[in-house]
Amino acid sequence: MKKKIAILGSTGSIGKTLINIIKQDIKNFEVVLLSAHENYRELFKQAKFFKVKNLIITNKKSYNKLKKNKFSKNMNIYNDFNNFKKIFKNKIDYTMSSISGIQGLKPTIEIIKYTKKIAIANKEAIICGWDLIEKRLDKHKTDFIPVDSEHFSIWYALQGIEKNLIEKIYLTASGGPFLEKPLKKLKKVNIKQVTNHPNWKMGKKISTDSATMINKVFEVIEAKKIFKISYDKLEIIIHPKSYVHAIIKFKNGLTKIIVHDTNMRIPILNSLYSPKKIINSKKLDFKTLNDLDFRDVNPKKFPLVKVLKMLPNNTSLFETILVSINDKFVELFLRNEIKFTDISQKMNKMLNLYSFKKYKKIKPKNIEEIIEMNTKIKNNIGYLLKK
Repeated sequence: MKKKIAILGSTGSIGKTLINIIKQDIKNFEVVLLSAHENYRELFKQAKFFKVKNLIITNKKSYNKLKKNKFSKNMNIYNDFNNFKKIFKNKIDYTMSSISGIQGLKPTIEIIKYTKKIAIANKEAIICGWDLIEKRLDKHKTDFIPVDSEHFSIWYALQGIEKNLIEKIYLTASGGPFLEKPLKKLKKVNIKQVTNHPNWKMGKKISTDSATMINKVFEVIEAKKIFKISYDKLEIIIHPKSYVHAIIKFKNGLTKIIVHDTNMRIPILNSLYSPKKIINSKKLDFKTLNDLDFRDVNPKKFPLVKVLKMLPNNTSLFETILVSINDKFVELFLRNEIKFTDISQKMNKMLNLYSFKKYKKIKPKNIEEIIEMNTKIKNNIGYLLKK
């Protein structure tokens, strides 16, 4: 019997990687839902190939253009995520949630009810709404696998191991495009330089997050929530070649180091099939293993790592504020309205404001509170900057 699959965010890099994996084993899968925000041409191309009956495209203009396509008449095309009940009559086998940004939170939570397994590649959903996600997973007995290479590596390494044996988990960071660049020269870097990641092909937003290293701060928050591990047991370490994805030191004196090729195919493929799948991968790179080149993070070059000291141990709306402020500053940078170094400088100052710090004690009760806070921050960032 074919496995039934849904892909939220099928036109992004994660979605496309999964699409290519399924293409190589198409006889074993039936894609029942694809979604995108704006790229209706790519979405329609994917839908035609897999004969998908249900499409969601959230951009109104793209939705209208797709509806006009004469070949889409046999498809159910929706403009939002409020139609899962119409689409899913029974639980499907697997869902990939790879919608970027806070807008991925609601569909991620809502689709859990309709799937046996969900792989989540949306940082913001886990950072801002993990408690809500976890409750939904438990309620509907849905399995969860993290897809970020670091979190998948940790998840895989901890199979069958009790959490109280963990002494330390190290998440590796490449250091981005400016690892070797003098600090004083960072003020003049441009968008092209910032988004030119040395190891990964990513979008402009995530590439900028990598250059500031806020992406790794986000990954520490995710790891803390997913694996229920305190911040003092989590640490970022620079590994420029991105070959090692996680290091776990145990209290019994043993250490696990998880290595895989520098691409997302490995974690995505293993989330789809389970980690028992036999695949063709590159030979072990002993040249890289002989020169792993681990380094401590320099907080002067990557000042956003200081954010980790601001984070409360409890779940709070402060995490949503952090994500929202970063999103807005990256957006301003990518519009050439602020300098690259302004992102970290202004964020650190803003997060220390009492008006934000008070939210460390407030736990979000529902999705609406998180979305409302996100909207509030983004709408008022200009005023706050002037203040």
